[in-house]
Amino acid sequence: MRQRSGWAIMAAFAVVALVSSPVAAGESSATDDAIWVRPSGGAEETPVWGHRDGLRVGIAPLPGPRGLLRVYAPYLGDRDRHVINYIAIEPVPQGQEARGLSELEFSELDQQRGKRFWSVNDPVDATPRDDAAPATGVVNQVDGVSHLQVFIQVERFLNGAHVYARLTFREDQPHAVGVALFAHEDSRPLSKCIATATMGNYARVRELHLAERVVEAGGLWPDYRGDGFTPHARFPLQELKRTANGAALASVTPDEASPQDAPLAPGTRGHWRYQGLRARQSWRVADPAAELEVLVNGRFAYWASQAPIPGGIAFENFEMVSPFRQGEEFCFSVDPLDETPTQAAPTTP
Repeated sequence: MRQRSGWAIMAAFAVVALVSSPVAAGESSATDDAIWVRPSGGAEETPVWGHRDGLRVGIAPLPGPRGLLRVYAPYLGDRDRHVINYIAIEPVPQGQEARGLSELEFSELDQQRGKRFWSVNDPVDATPRDDAAPATGVVNQVDGVSHLQVFIQVERFLNGAHVYARLTFREDQPHAVGVALFAHEDSRPLSKCIATATMGNYARVRELHLAERVVEAGGLWPDYRGDGFTPHARFPLQELKRTANGAALASVTPDEASPQDAPLAPGTRGHWRYQGLRARQSWRVADPAAELEVLVNGRFAYWASQAPIPGGIAFENFEMVSPFRQGEEFCFSVDPLDETPTQAAPTTP
């Protein structure tokens, strides 16, 4: 979860791609239904999109704090269908240092904590809604590969930022989602807009994999024993792995062989017990700016408690931070480190 303080590729294909040979949910082919999980367009449906046999993303009112994307990886074998992580949206206007915090700011629409997220097929439609009838998403064939896209609108932030995200799932990348970030025309100009994975403590990720070394959480903050967040550690583009096509990549992994078997300290809430197989969680950007950095912070105790994390301090927030570029896409992936269970994934998270 995000620190409670006071408080690239440019889009892989442009928004116009949504109108080239789209398939709405009511027109889904049998092939589409075999690939994708998504709402059909009716009322009171589950707001979740993604791979039938892979990674999925949902929004409230699914369980969890508001103002966060929920990332599900049922192929890891989590019998209780926990989220593997959350993603918050945190814009920074030009001339400011403080981030807008989608998870923590109070809504000006209903005075509840957490900015309201809602789904649309057309990002021009920014009218707030409660998402009782979530968007279907749109299926396209791009270079022979099926893609599912849906837009997530975000309520305007107190700092004047007004942004939205485009989620893109590719048939050939079943464990990944592309998160592209956009500013509406009426937004304050932005210096940054950050998609941050906020809950590394659930999987107890402690190893950050860079190009030439593995950085351990315990080595960054060896003496920290508080119940808050550590300062961020920062790693520039020059330290990151690069793929054959030039993309920048950073990953975090657990350091335990069987994290699901670790005993929790007395008084620890049960939802912190890890379930399923271990996984590598990664951020990737196809055309990184020279100023791009990877940031991580850590916790010694689970959020909102003094219950120590088994095995010691672990990473909590994990993100790529770069100067804002309209429509830049950051790909988040969750790949199994162990043999994947053979049972079929459930159709809801």
